Amino acid sequence: MTHAAPESDRERFKSYYAAPKPPWDIGRPQRAFVEAGDAIRGRVLDSGCGTGALALWLAERGCRVTGVDFLDGPLVVARTKAAERGLEATFLQMDALAIGEIPERFDAVTDCGLFHVFDEASRAAYVAALAKLLEPGARVFLLCFSDAEPGTNGPRRVSEADLRRAFGSGWVVESIEPARFEVLPGIPGAEFTPGGAKAWFARVRRT
Repeated sequence: MTHAAPESDRERFKSYYAAPKPPWDIGRPQRAFVEAGDAIRGRVLDSGCGTGALALWLAERGCRVTGVDFLDGPLVVARTKAAERGLEATFLQMDALAIGEIPERFDAVTDCGLFHVFDEASRAAYVAALAKLLEPGARVFLLCFSDAEPGTNGPRRVSEADLRRAFGSGWVVESIEPARFEVLPGIPGAEFTPGGAKAWFARVRRT
């Protein structure tokens, strides 16, 4: 079954990208992924890739990368950046809840800021889709907003228990560590804790 994002979500994210830049588009990978970079190898799916900062960084490191986003606009930017930098990467427009339909299998999935947009039911569908993509031993590397971040700006907060529950069957949660989610400064409604919004960085292995 193909799942589609609600039209309200699609329009909301279109409006973010219609601005000069959405707050999360910092032009480079988030620090948590850089620090974990040596563990992310082989065939990688970047889920919710946006304009491709993380996907192209992984491609530069020798990974065979497929980026997926549900909006065409940021994918056009990602493909342009790949061409300008002479990098090979595949970018697909599709809903993240449908990624289980991709015929390829992957050694790793990276998720930088996608998991936290889902409610609990959608999280279950998303994790089920991830399970179809990964052979036993393959890993998900996931950065999401933490419930330790105060206030209500930005996406819904995720607790450590939420992550463990979502990946409770068919997975081993190898680690969940406090991290930071850096955003561009000066964007109204995107004011967070100094140093970056409090986040979780999870490493989860398919059994």
